[in-house]
Amino acid sequence: MSSSIRIAPSILSADFAALGAAVRAMDEAGADYIHIDVMDGHFVPNITIGPGVVADLRKHSERIFDVHLMVSPVDAYLAPFAEAGADILTVHAEAGPHLHRTVQAIHALGKRAGVALNPGSPVSLLDEVIDEVDLVLVMTVNPGFGGQKFIARQLDKIAALRRRIDATGRSIDLQVDGGVNLDTAQKVIAAGADVLVAGTAAFADGPDHYRGNIAALRGAG
Repeated sequence: MSSSIRIAPSILSADFAALGAAVRAMDEAGADYIHIDVMDGHFVPNITIGPGVVADLRKHSERIFDVHLMVSPVDAYLAPFAEAGADILTVHAEAGPHLHRTVQAIHALGKRAGVALNPGSPVSLLDEVIDEVDLVLVMTVNPGFGGQKFIARQLDKIAALRRRIDATGRSIDLQVDGGVNLDTAQKVIAAGADVLVAGTAAFADGPDHYRGNIAALRGAG
C-alpha cells in the first residue's frame, strides 16, 4: 500500500524566516503536497499566515498546495487563497453556516474541496457532502498548534471514513494531520489513510534529511 501513500509536509514546522527555502527543499525532497496551515486566532488559538504569503510561496514550488483553513467564518477567504495559488482548500465542518454551499464555492473557484473533522467532530457531519468533497481531513490533535500528542481514538474514525469513502466509489483523499511520526504513520495507514500531514517528522534534522524523512513516512505502511 505504501506506493499510494502521499506525504504533505506541514510548513508550520518550518523556519518562518525562510519559508521559501523550506518549500523548495521539500519540493526537491519529493513531497507530494505542501501543507499550509492558516490560523486566524479565532477558530483556533493561534495566528499564522494570509494569502499574500501563499502567493509568495507559490513562486517556489509547483507541488500541490494543500491549504488548510482553520478560519471562521471561512467563506470570505476562499477566493483570496484560491487566487494566491491554493490547489486544495480544506475547511472545517463547523467554520461556516452552510457547508454544502462552501464546498460548491470552492469548486466554482476551480479548486479541490476538503472538509476537516476535529477530534470532537462526528463522521456524520459529512453525510450530506460526501459525494461532493475531494478530500476528508481527520485531525488527530486539536487544531491550533504543532507538536501535539496523537489522539489514538481517532483511528476508529479514520477506519469508519475509509469505509464511507470506499462505498462512494469516488476518489477522495483521506488525510490525517496531527502527531504523525513513524509509529503513528503505520497506524493511520493501516486504518485507511492515504495522505499524511507531517510537521516535526518531515522537517526533523534539517534539509539534508528531508528526502529520507519523506521516504520513511511513505514506507511506514
